[in-house]
Amino acid sequence: MFTTNLLRTALGLLFAGSLGLAGCGGDSTPAANTDVDSSITTTAAEASTTEPVTDTSTEVAGDDEAAEPLVGASSFQIEVWADNWMAVYVDGELIGEDSVPITTERSFNSETFTFEAASTFTVAIEAKDFKETDSGIEYIGEGNQQMGDGGIIAQITDLSSGEVVAVTDASWTTLVAHRAPLNKECERSADPDTECEFEILEVPSGWADPDFDDSGWISATEWSAGDVRPKDGYDQIDWNSAAQLVWGTDLEVDNTVLLRTTVET
Repeated sequence: MFTTNLLRTALGLLFAGSLGLAGCGGDSTPAANTDVDSSITTTAAEASTTEPVTDTSTEVAGDDEAAEPLVGASSFQIEVWADNWMAVYVDGELIGEDSVPITTERSFNSETFTFEAASTFTVAIEAKDFKETDSGIEYIGEGNQQMGDGGIIAQITDLSSGEVVAVTDASWTTLVAHRAPLNKECERSADPDTECEFEILEVPSGWADPDFDDSGWISATEWSAGDVRPKDGYDQIDWNSAAQLVWGTDLEVDNTVLLRTTVET
């Protein structure tokens, strides 16, 4: 009987051990969970590796802090009249453009844009005279077929003080991006697109940015009101006596003109 009990005990222990082994096999699910935990840990590790993002946010905030002077910047207004179209940039950002498309004939109008800026800022203007084709000729095939002539004038006012802080004049630098016709005798040609010669320059990348190097550009040419014959919107603005009509060196041939200046208030 004792032997039988020992045998039963041994068999019971052996059976329990087998169950234990089976239990170890069943623990494969927790092992998988461990792997899941490991992947979560990895994800957490990745999140922890992304902690610099939080630091980056701090750095961005720091950048914003560095730009805080712009938050307290002054408000300015630029008034501009163009024959025929203009787009105005401040520190490389477009703040406004002519509400009348350049494709509109006889479009003469003035525009007023407001903007925020620090005490020193760069103003850049793209100005275009109307032309039908790259020939530089307008009203092609009509009795008044001719070369067009351009011109632009602008003034910038500090709205807090009412002081005019900048005007267009010969101190602005210019680059003529489109010139036509180079041979003016083609003005009345029956086929100006074939006979008229033109020159187109690629507009430099970043030309409106404050740090753009315009040392290779030339000074704007000042023109009289008699030369430009401004109208339709020009008289709606009370121009500062220092404000000048400007363009490239040729009112008729220069069709697209880029202008820049730095304003210090």
